Amino acid sequence: MATPANGSPNPPERAAALDLTRLGPAHFGRRFAALLIDWALCLVIASFYADPRVVAWPPVVVLILFNALFIGPFGQTPGMSLARIRCVSAADGGGIGVLKGLLRGVLLALLVPAVIMDEDRRGLHDRAAGSIVVGLPPRGR
Repeated sequence: MATPANGSPNPPERAAALDLTRLGPAHFGRRFAALLIDWALCLVIASFYADPRVVAWPPVVVLILFNALFIGPFGQTPGMSLARIRCVSAADGGGIGVLKGLLRGVLLALLVPAVIMDEDRRGLHDRAAGSIVVGLPPRGR
């Protein structure tokens, strides 16, 4: 495995994502874009099992699972990756784990906790999970 010029064995993007002193909270526009992309994916996946126009809960369950299975271990859903944002632990910048990802997803599905934000743009779902969504620098930097 090649070591980057900064001497860190981590890829530059991974190292930057963990440095909360250099990365600020993600802007609402990026967060909303990521949610729209993820919601579209959830609708497509849920449509294999039920018609979302008739039964409304399958896409919501898929969204909750997206949060648990993608944010928990990886810090990003597919939509977050495209929007260049990452969800990390507010305490240490690391991952939040599957259970906190599940909690975050359940609260996000309720919607109201997500729109009540503090000065760091952390919704109630982020505060309950101990997470913060940070913006990543553009690719190639």
